[in-house]
Amino acid sequence: MFFCSRLQASFRFYLSLAALLSLGLTAAQSGLAQEQVAEDGIEDWILASMCAADNRSVDLSQAPSFTFTGADGNNPRHLDAAQSGLTTADMSKLKLAWAIAFPDTSSMRAAPVIVGSTIFYSATDSGRVFALDTNSGCAKWVYAADTRLRSSMAYAAIDGVGTLVFGDQRGMIHTLNAETGEVNWVASGQATDNQAMITGTPVISGDKIIVPLSGSGVVTGGNPNFECCDNHGAVTALNVRTGEKLWEYHTMPAADYTGMVSSTGVKQRGPSGAPIWTTPTIDTQRGQVYVTTGENTSHPTTGTSDSVIALNLETGEENWVFQALANDMWNFSCSAAGPNCIILADTNSVDFDFGGPAILVETDDRELLIAGQKSGDLWALDPVTGAVVWNQRVGEGTALGGNHWGIATDSERAFMTINDPGNMAENNQPGLYTYFVGTGEPSWSYEVQPECNDERSDRLRRCESLYGFSATPLSVDGAVITAGLDGRLFIFNSDTGEQLFQYDTVVDFETVNAVEGYGGSIDSHSIAAGSGMVFVGSGYGSFSQVSGNVLLAFKPSE
Repeated sequence: MFFCSRLQASFRFYLSLAALLSLGLTAAQSGLAQEQVAEDGIEDWILASMCAADNRSVDLSQAPSFTFTGADGNNPRHLDAAQSGLTTADMSKLKLAWAIAFPDTSSMRAAPVIVGSTIFYSATDSGRVFALDTNSGCAKWVYAADTRLRSSMAYAAIDGVGTLVFGDQRGMIHTLNAETGEVNWVASGQATDNQAMITGTPVISGDKIIVPLSGSGVVTGGNPNFECCDNHGAVTALNVRTGEKLWEYHTMPAADYTGMVSSTGVKQRGPSGAPIWTTPTIDTQRGQVYVTTGENTSHPTTGTSDSVIALNLETGEENWVFQALANDMWNFSCSAAGPNCIILADTNSVDFDFGGPAILVETDDRELLIAGQKSGDLWALDPVTGAVVWNQRVGEGTALGGNHWGIATDSERAFMTINDPGNMAENNQPGLYTYFVGTGEPSWSYEVQPECNDERSDRLRRCESLYGFSATPLSVDGAVITAGLDGRLFIFNSDTGEQLFQYDTVVDFETVNAVEGYGGSIDSHSIAAGSGMVFVGSGYGSFSQVSGNVLLAFKPSE
């Protein structure tokens, strides 16, 4: 059975009601006619999701338990026991506490923010942000962005006010009062003369919001009539209080006609690509911003594609570039030998992005900058110069792996997930691979195998090939949490590799808001933990994977 066929019909929403719901008001409190609410289908899930009127307060007095980026601007994807409220021993005792589902949704891609008893969650397909009660899953307030969202959220106290920051597919930055859901401001994060989405998480650093921009032309390049390609990766810095642009950085000049013509006679443009799909990393000690990039999408190729780049935090000027693979030119036309995929003598055309952020790691004698790549490479660089300190590789990489969305680290090990979907490479090695951060020497590994009995194959399409680990892993105390495109959640002991927990999410769920809920592929940034719980978004319908629409909350049994 194909889960994507089970998506609910889309709902229409009045802007007036969306504004009221962003304040946590019910239709009755707002005076909106009940028949108008019922007519739009809103009672079926938005109003059914709301907490009781006396249980909607948001307490921000505690330090955040989980944010995608740490308070120091780093992205280690590691929580200690005190921060997470979880120990290694808790992991084998996890039980499902609640599930909430979102209609008209196929992918659960974003990481939340968790503060005290509230999890702030971005239901990206619906364009809504929910402040959910961690104990019950009910909503304290709901914010409607009126467009699809893509990024995870950042959080900081700005002038004493807890503030959420996130981006949308139009390149706009939204800032909300986390206590009430009210908008502080919405402003463009776009760089000049370029169009991009915001896929990575904007990062709050002092008086700035650092915005990663993923312009590329990779999708439109698949259109044989499109003059491929324009748009490229960029970074902007906005004033955290006003949204005013402070500086911008482009991974290349604006595209122009190159004189090349496709096999069907369509003029070509370039350079393009080197999108920044990922979350920036802030190094306040050196005054640097680190970003990672994807491939070029047309010729001429640039020295900034498939790279790690260090920028000056105050000015946006480029300090250094490490290019892991030169001349990687790929767009959707290349997946079907289309006319916009022009292969020259030196073209690699393998789509070996950096899909996750670089992480600053302190070792015994130095600090390193570590990042995983879709080639299956794990790189450790000198943060001052960008020089390679050590490198490891698993398999040969694929366009949807090896390391797709990033890595996690603790004080001793780097945890690299490998996806490698079946039939995409000869040397497939999907699983979890660990390395000592100081030396790059291998520690333990787990090579995942498909689980495709008759019953499971009936509810999971492409079971034999969709089972690799693509989602960004998360390290908690002495455990590491990862998950597969087949919907299985895994937890391992970080030191030994012993499996502590496994749970199959590709099933139907009874949900707290009475929306039909079902799990699917676990991908992107959908694994989080905090306030004594583990949270997983199950479902990812892109790339012909398995759709789903549930946020699952796990808690250790007593």
